[in-house]
This record gives sequence, C-alpha cells and structure tokens, in this order.
Amino acid sequence: MEKQSQQNSPSRAPRYRGVVFDLDRTLADSALDLAASVNVMLLQMGRKALTIGEVRALLGDGVRELVRRALAASGGSSEELFNAHFPIFLHHYESHIADNSRAWPGANEALHALRSGGVVLALCTNKLEQLTTPLLNSLGWTELFSVVICGDTLSARKPNPAPLLEAVRRAGGGPALFVDDTSVDLATAEGAGLPVVIIDMIGGSAATQDPRARTIISDFSVLVESVLGVEPTGR
Repeated sequence: MEKQSQQNSPSRAPRYRGVVFDLDRTLADSALDLAASVNVMLLQMGRKALTIGEVRALLGDGVRELVRRALAASGGSSEELFNAHFPIFLHHYESHIADNSRAWPGANEALHALRSGGVVLALCTNKLEQLTTPLLNSLGWTELFSVVICGDTLSARKPNPAPLLEAVRRAGGGPALFVDDTSVDLATAEGAGLPVVIIDMIGGSAATQDPRARTIISDFSVLVESVLGVEPTGR
C-alpha cells in the first residue's frame, strides 16, 4: 500500500485543478440504508435477508445493478423479477436514504480543505440523480460540488469513461484526479486516462487487489496533503 506524503508549501498551487469523487463507499458509508431497502424487498418476496457484508460486496454499479445482484444472490434473478420488485426497493430507499448513511471520518474536512485550497470538486457516481441529490443534501455537501454527474445524467455509465470525462470537462478541464473505491472506477479512470486514488475505509476491498490500484489510502488527510501539501483542519 502506497502512502503519498509530499511536504509542499501551502501557498503552492494544487497539483490538480479538479478532483472528481465517487460517492457511495468512497465519501460516505451508505451500505446500512441500502441493505435495509434490499432486505425489505427480499422479505416481501419471501426470500431470506442478506447480511450487511453480503450487500457491501454487491455495491459498485448503482442501485439497479445492486438489486439485480441481490436477486441473483438470494434465489435467482430475471428482468421480469427485477421490473416487478425494483420499485419496492426504490420506494423504501428514497424514504430512508439517510437513516444511517454517514460521511467517512475525515471526508467532510477533506472536501472543505480541497475546496478552500482552490480545487474544483466534482462528483461522478452511478447512483441515480433522484437518489444522489437527497443524499448530498443530508450530508450537507450540495454546495461543495461544482459538478455532479449521476448514473442517469448521460446515456453511458461507469465503467464507460464518458461520465468521468464529462465531469472533468464541466469542471473546467485541466489536470484532474479521480478518487473512488471499486474496480469499476479503476476501469473508468483507465479509460479516461486519469490518475486514481482508491479509498479503502473498511479493509479488504476487492479494488485493493487490482493491479491498477497503485495508491490506496484510508486517511483523507493523506489525500489533502498529496493534492495541496497541507493537512485539513477540523470543521
């Protein structure tokens, strides 16, 4: 595991003009709320609930793929089953999107430090816009991101690099860094030709075993120090 730690002068320009973040599991732990909604759906189907660990392993491609994978893992999936039961999941999740979802320790401080340091913040997530907006509101991050690209903003989704490239374009272009947590995101960054940092807050993420994951951190102050040369102050 590589830890970047450059002692730059705080007055030096940031290494990147923009930093693009993934959302779920990268900046916030939303797994409890996602698992609760998945299990409401499964129990209504007469199926056994999944554990939080099982649901965490299914994350990374947006809620539609999460539901498809949950159906497959709990007894079998088909488009007919998905179309019939995805609305159950979605209705519950929209109503309970931030019951237990929280920013990772240090994430809020890092976002404010980067923005205060002159970095343009962008978000590139496979989460649907109707779910991303209320989650950002609940976390108090709506005004922090200059650009938000969701799973349904464009016709393409990650790992297609188009959403990430669009996020960088809307952020004004220039050198950019992608901060994320999955192999899907690594493939996206590779396709876009961007450097990437993997966030691994709970350990054992499959992305940490991916040979493309050269920089893996579990402390957001390391990210701030790498981009700005200073550590975030408490807020």
